[in-house]
Amino acid sequence: MLNIQALNQFYAESHTLWDVSLQFEQGSCTCLMGRNGVGKTTLLKTIMGLLQSKSGSIIFDGTELTDKDASQRARLGIGYVPQGRDIFAQLTVAENLMVGLSARPDKLRSIPDSVFELFPVLKQMMHRRGGDLSGGQQQQLAIGRALCIDPKFLILDEPTEGIQPNIVREIGDVILRLNKELNITVLLVEQKLPFARRVGQTFAILDRGRCEATGRMDALSDELIKQYLSV
Repeated sequence: MLNIQALNQFYAESHTLWDVSLQFEQGSCTCLMGRNGVGKTTLLKTIMGLLQSKSGSIIFDGTELTDKDASQRARLGIGYVPQGRDIFAQLTVAENLMVGLSARPDKLRSIPDSVFELFPVLKQMMHRRGGDLSGGQQQQLAIGRALCIDPKFLILDEPTEGIQPNIVREIGDVILRLNKELNITVLLVEQKLPFARRVGQTFAILDRGRCEATGRMDALSDELIKQYLSV
Protein backbone atom coordinates (compact mmCIF):
# COMPACT_ATOMS: atom_id res chain seq x y z
CA MET A 1 0.00 0.00 0.00
CA LEU A 2 2.72 2.49 1.00
CA ASN A 3 6.30 1.99 -0.13
CA ILE A 4 9.10 4.31 1.00
CA GLN A 5 12.47 3.97 -0.67
CA ALA A 6 15.76 5.73 0.20
CA LEU A 7 14.01 8.75 1.71
CA ASN A 8 16.20 11.67 2.77
CA GLN A 9 15.09 14.88 4.44
CA PHE A 10 16.86 17.97 5.78
CA TYR A 11 16.13 20.83 8.17
CA ALA A 12 18.32 23.59 6.77
CA GLU A 13 21.78 21.96 6.80
CA SER A 14 20.79 19.22 9.25
CA HIS A 15 20.28 15.78 7.68
CA THR A 16 17.26 14.39 9.57
CA LEU A 17 16.22 11.28 7.61
CA TRP A 18 18.89 9.03 6.13
CA ASP A 19 17.92 6.67 3.30
CA VAL A 20 14.79 5.45 5.10
CA SER A 21 13.10 2.51 3.36
CA LEU A 22 9.88 1.00 4.72
CA GLN A 23 6.88 -0.88 3.40
CA PHE A 24 3.39 -0.88 4.88
CA GLU A 25 1.07 -3.61 3.63
CA GLN A 26 -2.66 -3.18 3.15
CA GLY A 27 -4.46 -3.85 6.43
CA SER A 28 -1.36 -3.67 8.62
CA CYS A 29 -0.91 -1.70 11.84
CA THR A 30 2.68 -0.55 12.37
CA CYS A 31 4.11 1.20 15.43
CA LEU A 32 6.96 3.59 14.62
CA MET A 33 9.21 3.66 17.66
CA GLY A 34 12.36 5.33 18.92
CA ARG A 35 13.61 7.80 21.50
CA ASN A 36 12.70 11.47 21.37
CA GLY A 37 14.29 13.45 18.56
CA VAL A 38 15.23 10.54 16.28
CA GLY A 39 13.02 11.58 13.35
CA LYS A 40 9.66 9.88 13.94
CA THR A 41 7.48 12.97 13.57
CA THR A 42 9.68 14.17 10.71
CA LEU A 43 9.01 10.92 8.85
CA LEU A 44 5.25 11.18 9.39
CA LYS A 45 5.17 14.80 8.22
CA THR A 46 7.23 13.88 5.16
CA ILE A 47 4.83 11.07 4.27
CA MET A 48 1.93 13.50 4.65
CA GLY A 49 3.61 16.19 2.55
CA LEU A 50 3.97 18.73 5.34
CA LEU A 51 7.75 18.52 4.94
CA GLN A 52 9.55 18.21 1.62
CA SER A 53 11.84 15.26 1.05
CA LYS A 54 15.26 15.89 -0.45
CA SER A 55 15.41 12.59 -2.33
CA GLY A 56 13.83 9.18 -2.44
CA SER A 57 10.39 7.86 -3.25
CA ILE A 58 7.02 7.56 -1.50
CA ILE A 59 4.53 5.47 -3.45
CA PHE A 60 0.94 5.09 -2.24
CA ASP A 61 -1.34 2.66 -4.07
CA GLY A 62 0.84 2.99 -7.15
CA THR A 63 0.97 6.80 -7.06
CA GLU A 64 4.22 8.68 -6.47
CA LEU A 65 3.60 11.23 -3.71
CA THR A 66 6.77 13.28 -3.63
CA ASP A 67 5.40 15.87 -6.08
CA LYS A 68 2.03 16.15 -4.31
CA ASP A 69 1.10 18.51 -1.48
CA ALA A 70 -0.66 17.50 1.73
CA SER A 71 -4.17 18.25 0.45
CA GLN A 72 -3.61 16.05 -2.61
CA ARG A 73 -2.34 13.23 -0.40
CA ALA A 74 -5.43 13.56 1.81
CA ARG A 75 -7.68 13.26 -1.25
CA LEU A 76 -5.90 10.03 -2.16
CA GLY A 77 -6.98 8.61 1.18
CA ILE A 78 -4.25 9.41 3.72
CA GLY A 79 -5.56 10.66 7.07
CA TYR A 80 -3.28 12.39 9.57
CA VAL A 81 -3.64 13.01 13.30
CA PRO A 82 -0.70 15.20 14.36
CA GLN A 83 1.10 15.22 17.66
CA GLY A 84 -0.66 17.71 19.91
CA ARG A 85 -3.90 17.19 17.96
CA ASP A 86 -3.98 20.64 16.27
CA ILE A 87 -7.72 21.01 16.51
CA PHE A 88 -9.22 24.46 15.88
CA ALA A 89 -9.85 25.74 19.39
CA GLN A 90 -12.30 28.49 18.39
CA LEU A 91 -14.37 26.26 16.10
CA THR A 92 -17.11 23.97 17.35
CA VAL A 93 -16.80 20.20 17.31
CA ALA A 94 -19.10 20.12 14.28
CA GLU A 95 -17.01 22.72 12.44
CA ASN A 96 -13.78 20.85 13.21
CA LEU A 97 -15.26 17.67 11.78
CA MET A 98 -16.56 19.47 8.70
CA VAL A 99 -12.99 20.54 7.91
CA GLY A 100 -12.15 16.90 7.25
CA LEU A 101 -14.92 16.59 4.68
CA SER A 102 -13.19 19.02 2.32
CA ALA A 103 -10.71 16.32 1.28
CA ARG A 104 -13.30 13.68 0.39
CA PRO A 105 -13.29 12.76 -3.30
CA ASP A 106 -17.01 11.87 -3.15
CA LYS A 107 -17.90 15.46 -2.05
CA LEU A 108 -19.92 14.22 0.95
CA ARG A 109 -20.92 17.23 3.07
CA SER A 110 -22.42 15.53 6.13
CA ILE A 111 -20.42 14.02 8.96
CA PRO A 112 -20.47 10.20 8.63
CA ASP A 113 -22.48 8.38 11.30
CA SER A 114 -19.51 6.05 11.77
CA VAL A 115 -17.57 8.88 13.47
CA PHE A 116 -20.25 9.14 16.16
CA GLU A 117 -20.47 5.37 16.50
CA LEU A 118 -16.76 5.33 17.33
CA PHE A 119 -16.84 8.48 19.46
CA PRO A 120 -20.35 9.01 20.92
CA VAL A 121 -19.12 11.89 23.09
CA LEU A 122 -18.58 14.02 19.99
CA LYS A 123 -22.26 13.87 19.07
CA GLN A 124 -23.12 15.14 22.54
CA MET A 125 -20.73 18.09 22.17
CA MET A 126 -21.35 19.19 18.60
CA HIS A 127 -21.85 22.83 19.53
CA ARG A 128 -19.02 23.12 22.05
CA ARG A 129 -15.78 24.80 21.02
CA GLY A 130 -12.85 22.49 20.47
CA GLY A 131 -10.75 24.42 22.97
CA ASP A 132 -13.27 23.71 25.73
CA LEU A 133 -12.88 19.93 25.46
CA SER A 134 -10.65 17.84 27.67
CA GLY A 135 -7.40 16.45 26.27
CA GLY A 136 -8.95 13.04 25.70
CA GLN A 137 -11.99 14.53 23.99
CA GLN A 138 -9.75 16.67 21.78
CA GLN A 139 -7.83 13.55 20.72
CA GLN A 140 -11.08 11.82 19.83
CA LEU A 141 -12.06 14.91 17.84
CA ALA A 142 -8.73 14.91 16.00
CA ILE A 143 -9.13 11.25 15.06
CA GLY A 144 -12.75 11.83 14.08
CA ARG A 145 -11.71 14.72 11.82
CA ALA A 146 -9.15 12.47 10.08
CA LEU A 147 -11.78 9.77 9.62
CA CYS A 148 -14.11 12.26 7.91
CA ILE A 149 -11.93 12.04 4.78
CA ASP A 150 -12.70 8.29 4.61
CA PRO A 151 -9.01 7.30 4.77
CA LYS A 152 -7.48 4.11 3.50
CA PHE A 153 -4.25 4.86 5.40
CA LEU A 154 -4.31 6.53 8.82
CA ILE A 155 -1.27 8.18 10.43
CA LEU A 156 -1.36 8.95 14.17
CA ASP A 157 1.45 10.75 15.98
CA GLU A 158 1.48 9.73 19.67
CA PRO A 159 -2.31 9.41 20.05
CA THR A 160 -2.05 8.54 23.77
CA GLU A 161 0.18 11.47 24.77
CA GLY A 162 -1.23 13.31 27.78
CA ILE A 163 -4.45 11.28 27.79
CA GLN A 164 -6.13 9.79 30.87
CA PRO A 165 -5.91 5.96 31.10
CA ASN A 166 -9.59 5.24 30.43
CA ILE A 167 -9.50 7.27 27.19
CA VAL A 168 -6.20 5.58 26.21
CA ARG A 169 -8.04 2.27 26.40
CA GLU A 170 -10.89 3.62 24.27
CA ILE A 171 -8.49 4.98 21.65
CA GLY A 172 -6.76 1.59 21.50
CA ASP A 173 -10.14 -0.07 20.97
CA VAL A 174 -10.92 2.34 18.13
CA ILE A 175 -7.56 1.75 16.42
CA LEU A 176 -8.07 -2.00 16.60
CA ARG A 177 -11.57 -1.69 15.18
CA LEU A 178 -10.48 0.59 12.35
CA ASN A 179 -7.67 -1.78 11.48
CA LYS A 180 -9.29 -5.17 11.92
CA GLU A 181 -12.94 -4.47 11.03
CA LEU A 182 -12.66 -1.63 8.52
CA ASN A 183 -9.29 -2.74 7.06
CA ILE A 184 -7.76 0.74 7.40
CA THR A 185 -3.97 0.54 7.30
CA VAL A 186 -2.52 2.29 10.37
CA LEU A 187 0.87 3.84 11.09
CA LEU A 188 1.33 5.32 14.55
CA VAL A 189 4.11 6.70 16.66
CA GLU A 190 3.79 5.33 20.18
CA GLN A 191 6.06 5.52 23.22
CA LYS A 192 4.02 3.32 25.56
CA LEU A 193 5.17 -0.27 25.05
CA PRO A 194 2.04 -1.96 26.43
CA PHE A 195 -0.16 0.09 24.09
CA ALA A 196 2.14 -0.55 21.13
CA ARG A 197 2.12 -4.29 21.79
CA ARG A 198 -1.67 -4.28 22.10
CA VAL A 199 -2.53 -2.51 18.85
CA GLY A 200 0.51 -3.06 16.64
CA GLN A 201 1.11 -6.01 14.36
CA THR A 202 4.55 -4.82 13.27
CA PHE A 203 7.15 -2.29 14.42
CA ALA A 204 9.79 -0.07 12.89
CA ILE A 205 12.52 1.58 14.96
CA LEU A 206 14.22 4.85 14.04
CA ASP A 207 17.50 6.00 15.54
CA ARG A 208 19.25 9.21 14.48
CA GLY A 209 17.12 9.40 11.37
CA ARG A 210 17.85 5.86 10.20
CA CYS A 211 15.60 2.82 10.23
CA GLU A 212 17.48 0.36 12.41
CA ALA A 213 14.99 -2.50 12.88
CA THR A 214 11.63 -3.76 11.64
CA GLY A 215 9.61 -6.89 12.29
CA ARG A 216 6.56 -8.49 13.77
CA MET A 217 5.60 -7.07 17.14
CA ASP A 218 6.35 -10.36 18.89
CA ALA A 219 9.95 -10.01 17.65
CA LEU A 220 10.46 -6.75 19.57
CA SER A 221 13.08 -8.16 21.91
CA ASP A 222 14.43 -6.90 25.22
CA GLU A 223 17.74 -6.31 23.44
CA LEU A 224 16.12 -3.97 20.88
CA ILE A 225 14.21 -2.20 23.61
CA LYS A 226 17.39 -1.64 25.64
CA GLN A 227 19.41 -0.50 22.63
CA TYR A 228 16.91 1.84 20.96
CA LEU A 229 13.98 2.60 23.28
CA SER A 230 15.19 2.72 26.89
CA VAL A 231 16.02 6.11 28.38
